[in-house]
Amino acid sequence: MKCKKTGFILLLCFLAGFFLTGSQGSISRAQITSDSIKEKENQIDAAEDEKKKLQQGLTDIKKMKEELEKSKDNLESYIVQLDANLNTVSEKIAELQSTIEQKEADIEAAAQELEAALETEQGQYEAMKVRIQFMYERGDNFYLEAILGADSFGEILNRADYFEELAAYDRRKLEEYMLNRQMIELCKEQLEQEREILKEAKAVQEAEQDNLEELINAKERQITAFESDINNKEAAIKQYEEDIETQTALISQLEAAVAEEKRRLLEESGEVITYDGGMFQWPAPSYTRISSEYGNRPHPTLGVVLFHNGLDMAAPGGSKILAAYDGKVVAADYSATMGNYIMIDHGDSLYTVYMHASALYVSKGDLVIKGEHIAAVGTTGRSTGNHLHFSVRLNGSYVNPWNYFAQ
Repeated sequence: MKCKKTGFILLLCFLAGFFLTGSQGSISRAQITSDSIKEKENQIDAAEDEKKKLQQGLTDIKKMKEELEKSKDNLESYIVQLDANLNTVSEKIAELQSTIEQKEADIEAAAQELEAALETEQGQYEAMKVRIQFMYERGDNFYLEAILGADSFGEILNRADYFEELAAYDRRKLEEYMLNRQMIELCKEQLEQEREILKEAKAVQEAEQDNLEELINAKERQITAFESDINNKEAAIKQYEEDIETQTALISQLEAAVAEEKRRLLEESGEVITYDGGMFQWPAPSYTRISSEYGNRPHPTLGVVLFHNGLDMAAPGGSKILAAYDGKVVAADYSATMGNYIMIDHGDSLYTVYMHASALYVSKGDLVIKGEHIAAVGTTGRSTGNHLHFSVRLNGSYVNPWNYFAQ
């Protein structure tokens, strides 16, 4: 009789083993509760809100253009306001790109969660089949025979307790199975929501990119029209020359400030940056062509020969601008003519200047190394298309940038 009791206990352990095996598809699935179901439902609601915000957050390009119309008569004011709008749209595009990358990661995580839940469901299903098959083969009298086969009243109570625990175990496993089924449906719903958000984010990003191009084209048309108007030609030439003088004055002020700082450091026996004579890194690795060379050249719309103090490197908007050489950032700012610009001190009165950027990634005072990503190509300031205007200054004068590149 002792063997019978031992065999019965082993049988219970055997059955429990099937259920435990079926629940090991994912540890987290075995811990599903009504709270975790509620949390998943809240995530789905949040995803729906995120989708609505994406749909409602598109730039009002019509309003922007209406505001720009008011400042058309003053070209500088027009450029400053339009560049502010360009920055707004560019920032939105960058935010949308981050959202897209996050959604792609969320979709991957949701797919893995769904796969784990389906794996758990399969294990639970297989375990329940074994349990049902066992009960069917044993028949309706199995429990009665087990009770009647006991040697004593105490053993009857023990076996009754075993049956009650087994029944409770069955109920728990069934509840877990139902919760897991509910979680599977919610995971599927969340996965579909995340895919919808990704689709919407890509659509909004594409629309914002179109808005950006529309603003850039409007700016190009306005500047070209102003410079091409025969009545404005003389004024346009004068304005161009004044713009260059303004740029040069600003850069000269920065150089003077740097020189004063170096004198102060020398007096304090501090270290000063020196140029070691190395060749520059090409600052626009995505460039497609030189759209304007250094030196005297015919202006594209004014029809006169004017001095061009740098190299214009045509490149896609948003592509990388790299530091040409090691140095210290002495300016990372905006002006109506240069747009977003950076100026780097390389030591020994040698500077490089990077103009018309769509975004700046360094600040004044930062130390940068050759080839470091410092900005993005754009068309801010007095510019009619995406490009990097790259200038080199030595001892207070512009010099030919080609002298610093390996030929």
